[in-house]
Amino acid sequence: MGALTRRGPGLRLRLTLLATSLVALVSAVLLWLGWVLVGNVVAAVPRLPAGTPVRVGGVDVPAELLGAALRDSAREQVLLIGGPAFVAVVVAAALLAWLVTGRMLRPLQDVTETAQRLSAESLDERIALSGPRDEVARLADTFDAMLDRLQAAFDAQRRFVANASHELRTPLSVVRTELDVTLSDPHADEAELRRMADVVREATARAERLVEALLLLARTEGVELAVREPVDLTDVVGRALRAVDPEARRRGLRVQRCTEPAFAVGDPALLERVAGNLLENAVRHNVEGGWVEVSTGADPRWTTLRVASSGPAIAPESVNALFEPFRRAGVQRTARNGTGLGLSIVQAATTAHHGNIHATALPEGGLAITIQLPAAP
Repeated sequence: MGALTRRGPGLRLRLTLLATSLVALVSAVLLWLGWVLVGNVVAAVPRLPAGTPVRVGGVDVPAELLGAALRDSAREQVLLIGGPAFVAVVVAAALLAWLVTGRMLRPLQDVTETAQRLSAESLDERIALSGPRDEVARLADTFDAMLDRLQAAFDAQRRFVANASHELRTPLSVVRTELDVTLSDPHADEAELRRMADVVREATARAERLVEALLLLARTEGVELAVREPVDLTDVVGRALRAVDPEARRRGLRVQRCTEPAFAVGDPALLERVAGNLLENAVRHNVEGGWVEVSTGADPRWTTLRVASSGPAIAPESVNALFEPFRRAGVQRTARNGTGLGLSIVQAATTAHHGNIHATALPEGGLAITIQLPAAP
């Protein structure tokens, strides 16, 4: 990046010029008022008989011109003395304004220097301005708070990239291993090739699901919704339940649905993905013969969707970590069912809808997740 283009004089110089101009204006007005008042006062001398000579400044002046002569002399003395004083006051005001503004703007210089030194590797540096809690201190505190948020975002991004690289490396490693093993076997028959093709297809399908989830998460996090319209969550839940019903039946899960009309405002496709992710997690991370409960509700302000399910015991202090990318409840990182992004997408979508999300670990094992979304009028 090239040097920043300067846009006129700096703030310190502008403040100095402004203060100096104000002092010069006030001094000039005072000097003019003194010049006027002194002339008028001195000119009001007693009248002398006409023709009487009066010596003023070594010069004989007729008595009838005495007032004008005294007035001009007094005004000349005011200018001779006031002129240098005016210049001295203006110069002193300029120097004082330059020093004072420099001292007042020093914290801003600290903010600027800190910002110039910052990079992705030095986001831990802070201004930590001490002294009076004035406007400049508030600016420095706001800047430090912004750096805290930036550092948290960069750290989360680094973890996300590292986790995404790890998750993508797994299916690619499986594909390469299968190809190397099969190609190195000179006696590989059709059955072995078909087995390799099935493994490769499964690995590529997993990688494809992961990439799609990553793209959805990237499109959802920190963006405003392009579509906002009333959405009935009961219909959304119904479609999501039909999608997971075969797997729920295969695992012997009891699905209980308790829904009432619940209209939220948002993106229908994204809300369907939210319900689908919650139910997919509830089914995939359940125990054999377990249960799943789905309920919706509404009040004048919020529309609620709650999905609870049985499953492995989860420590209450680790519940919030489940919303981080690539964290799965009760399964290993290398598990093949899911991408580990389901709850991250749910949280990002809820935030995009200006809603709230809350997860609770159930005492008997499992998880309950409640989502509140702005209710439709």
